[in-house]
Amino acid sequence: MEVPILKQGGYLIASIQSALSDADLLSLRDELAYRVGRFRSRGVIVDVTALDVMDSFATRTMRSIAHMLKLRGAETVIVGIQPEVAFAMVQLGLTLEDVATALDLEEGLAYLNRGMKRENTGAR
Repeated sequence: MEVPILKQGGYLIASIQSALSDADLLSLRDELAYRVGRFRSRGVIVDVTALDVMDSFATRTMRSIAHMLKLRGAETVIVGIQPEVAFAMVQLGLTLEDVATALDLEEGLAYLNRGMKRENTGAR
């Protein structure tokens, strides 16, 4: 299943609408890496609100997406992790270590905007 990726200013927003196969996750990773370069995006939001499960492969892939896009010059925020999913991830020892997360799309955009302000003012 193809994940819709919207361009919003300097950001890309990928909204996962339903459970994805491993191949779909890898395709999303590759497409985001391509589009970050094509559109010179400074930030990416991956919305996982519709997911009711994040297994170890999905978690590792989200982490690799964030790290890969950082190497391409874009900050990544994962938004919308449901409470049950977060609980299960913690119970299974699955982490999104070194990956920014936010409650929802609005907070994800605010996080990226704060980062852009810091970058523009030279503050680190």
